[in-house]
Amino acid sequence: MSAAGRRGAWTDERRLADPAQVPDHEERLRAQRARRGKAAHGGAPRSESCDRVRRILLSGAAFAVLLAAGCDALPGGAPSGPGYQVSADFTQVLDLVPQAAVKVNDVTVGSVRDITLHGWTARVRMTVGRDVHLPANATAAIRQSSLLGEKFVALAAPTGEPATGSLADGALIPVSRTSRTAEVEEVLGALGLLLNGGGLGQLKTIDEELNKALSGREADVTDLLHQLDTFLAGLDAQKADIVKAIDALDAFSTHLAQDKQTIGKAIDALGPGLSVLAQQRAQLTQALTALGNLSTVGTRVVNQSRDDTLASLAALQPILTQLVRAGDNLPNALSFLLSYPFPPNAQGAISGDFVNLHATLDLDGAAILANLLAAAPDATPTVPGAPAPGSGSGSPLPPLPGLPPVPGLPLPTPSLPLPLPSLPGLPLPTPSPAPTPTCGLVGILLGCGK
Repeated sequence: MSAAGRRGAWTDERRLADPAQVPDHEERLRAQRARRGKAAHGGAPRSESCDRVRRILLSGAAFAVLLAAGCDALPGGAPSGPGYQVSADFTQVLDLVPQAAVKVNDVTVGSVRDITLHGWTARVRMTVGRDVHLPANATAAIRQSSLLGEKFVALAAPTGEPATGSLADGALIPVSRTSRTAEVEEVLGALGLLLNGGGLGQLKTIDEELNKALSGREADVTDLLHQLDTFLAGLDAQKADIVKAIDALDAFSTHLAQDKQTIGKAIDALGPGLSVLAQQRAQLTQALTALGNLSTVGTRVVNQSRDDTLASLAALQPILTQLVRAGDNLPNALSFLLSYPFPPNAQGAISGDFVNLHATLDLDGAAILANLLAAAPDATPTVPGAPAPGSGSGSPLPPLPGLPPVPGLPLPTPSLPLPLPSLPGLPLPTPSPAPTPTCGLVGILLGCGK
């Protein structure tokens, strides 16, 4: 027997000899069973190593039974039943492992079969139950059950667009519709970066500077906030006009975009013109300089002739006043001058080389006999066919229309130093008096005066 066996046997014998030395009830029972076994087998005790082996075997059997009973209900496993395959590409799967849960609205509906590498992305193949219906544009995200819990894949309908179609067997969710949550390590790292020389010092500086800048200016800051509120309210009230202006600007930009080729051609056509202007820059400069000199001379001339110009305008003032006073008489006189010696309405009577004449004859018998049988007329000339003056018969001649008065024009009277020579008098013919007849019309017809 080995030394360990001898020590164990000696211990058992001592405990059997004095059961009171056994510390607990189990040891006392074991000691009693050993004492009875010793008596039954002729005094040979069993070793404690056999009991230890028995306990190990019992524990292994119990673990095997539990493993066989619970292998189908591991945490994260897929529910039993038929399902369909769905794949999703992730840029990073963190510590996601096969047999991880696949959930919809926090309800496990499947499990992860395997994770493979496809290019620069990780492809996760999943098994989802047949009774789970998802749209074809579903999203996939890697979530965490708790702060230190396991990772799982969460499937959901899209939130930024309407759901379309149905997720079928063998469907692939692209990287654009997959995401992941932030890791605890990432959050703690960002918090450590913020606390250890991060932005807290800068925030403290900003806070102190703001306190210094606003200290004693509370009223001004309050007024500024009120004005800002009024300004924003005005912008909100004119929101429709602003939107119309933006739409008009968009339409204008659209027209410019449509006429881009025309605008480009116009800009290209400006090139030769600008080249000609650049070549003639010296001539243009000289022309502008000459124009400046001309303006200088013109200013000097106007300044020097100012008094004479004002005197001439003052001399023209009476003439212009008389012309204004004449009114319509001057145009009427000019129109009569064009048809002199005939009145303007005589043009309608002239047809070629003859004139149409409309005459009204007064065939009063008394007047005709008076004219034929009258004595010698006086020296006053009479109009043929008109009654003699002083006779009460006949109608008087209508008065002739008078010509419009000619406005008086002030004529300048120049003062000449030398006297003008006087014109010699011209002999004017003196008209001889017309012979007065001594017999009447009947006497002339009978040969009077021969």
